[in-house]
Amino acid sequence: MLREARVLGALAGSGVPHPALVAACADTQVLGTAFFVMRAVEGFNAGTGGLPPLHAARPDLRRRMGLAMAEAIAVLGNLDPTALGLADFGRPQGFLTRQVQRWSRQLESYATHAGWPGPAGLPDVAPIAQWLQAHQPADTAPGLLHGDFHLSNVLFRHDSGELAAVVDWEMSTVGDPLLDLGWLLATWPRPDGSHHLTLSIAPWEGFVREEELVEHYARFTRRDIAAFRWYAVLACYKLAIVLEGTHARACAGLAPVATGERLHHAARGLLQRAAGWIER
Repeated sequence: MLREARVLGALAGSGVPHPALVAACADTQVLGTAFFVMRAVEGFNAGTGGLPPLHAARPDLRRRMGLAMAEAIAVLGNLDPTALGLADFGRPQGFLTRQVQRWSRQLESYATHAGWPGPAGLPDVAPIAQWLQAHQPADTAPGLLHGDFHLSNVLFRHDSGELAAVVDWEMSTVGDPLLDLGWLLATWPRPDGSHHLTLSIAPWEGFVREEELVEHYARFTRRDIAAFRWYAVLACYKLAIVLEGTHARACAGLAPVATGERLHHAARGLLQRAAGWIER
């Protein structure tokens, strides 16, 4: 909670749309936990509430929505964490090297849940991990990343395709900002609007394709994006393992079975998407 508040405070005046921080309180005696207050944002969430009539009627606004998202993370990744007072906000050294190791261990930890069939239920997971380790890009200059950037974590303006705010910053850290681009690609629906995470936005016609997201990001970033596909594969790998955790808990009776099955299907779909990108 306090990490999110710290990021929101640091982003003031940065050019990255976000909810303005009003105040944060670390004293757990007030409410029983740390908390913060942020200003309300006028906007809509396309990932959970659908498109309002104006955006549903105009493909040009839907196109701009995707481009605005790519711009936001490019601008975010250009920021200097030290200048923002966030030099100690993460562990950027070895950031990429830790990713596959950390999430492989997470997957292995699910074996403590009785009834979980194990990694065999995710046939692509091992070769993807090997590919990621074999093709890891060199470390780049540390930057600030959101950590969970997708359509359900942004609010759009009611009168245009521009972002009103990027929200839910609790996963933010200092590391390699290109992972935000990878996460956007991993969670971006196909040209027909479908996605394994069952995100449904209609009409989808007019939204940009993933190639255009990358091209637009490149116009605003100072970073080398030649290895952008590696980051997209990593995002699929990481998110698939996160989702599989709910399936493992469901197998042990600790989560609804239907939810576990749905997220297991989504995890397999993400890994299949990553495998397809590797083949290409």
